[in-house]
Amino acid sequence: MSKHTTNEAGDGSITPRGTGTSRWLLLVPLALFVALAAVFVNALVTGDPSRLPSVLIGKPVPHFTLPPVEGLVTAKGEGVPGLASGDLASGDVSIVNVWASWCAPCHAEHPHLVTLATRSGARMLAINYKDKPDDARRFLGRYGNPFARVGADQSGRVAIEWGVYGVPETFIVDGKGQIVYRHVGPITPEIIETKLLPVIAKIRAARST
Repeated sequence: MSKHTTNEAGDGSITPRGTGTSRWLLLVPLALFVALAAVFVNALVTGDPSRLPSVLIGKPVPHFTLPPVEGLVTAKGEGVPGLASGDLASGDVSIVNVWASWCAPCHAEHPHLVTLATRSGARMLAINYKDKPDDARRFLGRYGNPFARVGADQSGRVAIEWGVYGVPETFIVDGKGQIVYRHVGPITPEIIETKLLPVIAKIRAARST
């Protein structure tokens, strides 16, 4: 006769011991998923995508190496280099913008990035997301290139490692290569004044003390 441990229910039925606990454990991942989904929906409904969470804030940038955009050169005819994680630990603040020529908000945002580069004095770096080299070059030729380095992420793999939900997105990285701030969506003059410049100033002030 085999041994089978059971619980007796009040209605006379018999259920395996631990079944209730197992069901609760199965519900935990579902509850976490629902909670995270609620955050995403709230950010999208309220029109504030910058509220989307990022697990990388306060952590080092993911390890990556991206080649340059083919044929992209400076006004002096020098090739614009690609981008790697090591370039983000130079000792000063870096701004990393993820963009693409096919992204309509990126066209509206770009003049503000040029302004941000001038006003912040920080290094502007870029990840060109799933773009064609010809289109990327035309984009920067039309609007100007504020980026010291542009990495071509044609597969989109590096953007995924950065937790990018969709272009454009902008990250502020401190001199040690640690992600300090993330903005989802296009940069505006208000964002520059109220968010980005204060964060950059705070990083520099902390470094000087």
